[in-house]
Amino acid sequence: MKYNGITNIKQNCNQQENMQLLNAKSLGQLLALSKRQVFRLSSCGKIPKPLKIGGSVRWSADEISNWMAAGAPDRKTWEIIKEAAK
Repeated sequence: MKYNGITNIKQNCNQQENMQLLNAKSLGQLLALSKRQVFRLSSCGKIPKPLKIGGSVRWSADEISNWMAAGAPDRKTWEIIKEAAK
């Protein structure tokens, strides 16, 4: 039983290692916006919710890609779309 738990932890760690995170500057370059505009859009709920790691703010590159493919809806709509896809 413990072996399965350890295996699950290892799989989760491997998935997290593959996750690319974008800072505000990188996200801004991707969206053709300034760093300040990225933070403004985030505070208004116009882009996906960032991950807060310590004092850093990052966005998942996969989530941003999927969000853009969905037509870049506001955060509330995006959360509903993500929940419906599960």
